[in-house]
Amino acid sequence: MSVKEHKADTSFPITCFILTVSDTRTKKTDKSGSLMIEKLKNEGYEVVEYHIVADVEELIRGYLQKGIDSPDVHVVLLNGGTGIAKRDVTIDVVQSVIDIEIPGFGEIFRMLSYTEDIGSAAILSRAIAGVAGKTAVFSTPGSSGAVKLAMDRLIIPELPHVVRELYKDQ
Repeated sequence: MSVKEHKADTSFPITCFILTVSDTRTKKTDKSGSLMIEKLKNEGYEVVEYHIVADVEELIRGYLQKGIDSPDVHVVLLNGGTGIAKRDVTIDVVQSVIDIEIPGFGEIFRMLSYTEDIGSAAILSRAIAGVAGKTAVFSTPGSSGAVKLAMDRLIIPELPHVVRELYKDQ
């Protein structure tokens, strides 16, 4: 099977759950969450839920698990809370929940960030993707630039492929 055939669209609509992790953003000021929603909808994906949650481990875990447990959600996308400050726990929560990590996502995200955007500060960019059950999980930094880069260069191009792989045995 060719790469193009392998990446072919799924035979069902892909549904997404968006979670912004921030102590300060509201739905009115959340540019990154809005950008994720806009890019997904422009590609024909359905956003079934969107939430903003404070940088609190229990809250992040609860909403992430809600998305994973929902039979109506194929993909959970998080943004924010990925820095190296003690309060930034998003990556730690995601790592504890996923069954399989997709290490290439974070590696390529940092490489693209380094070469196209922020230079050596890319070493501080924590991003992760993985699978929890049959749900794909992507977590990006919360800046609009990081979300745009991740969505345009990695997530949107591979979303049908990832979901297809998760559901090909059904």
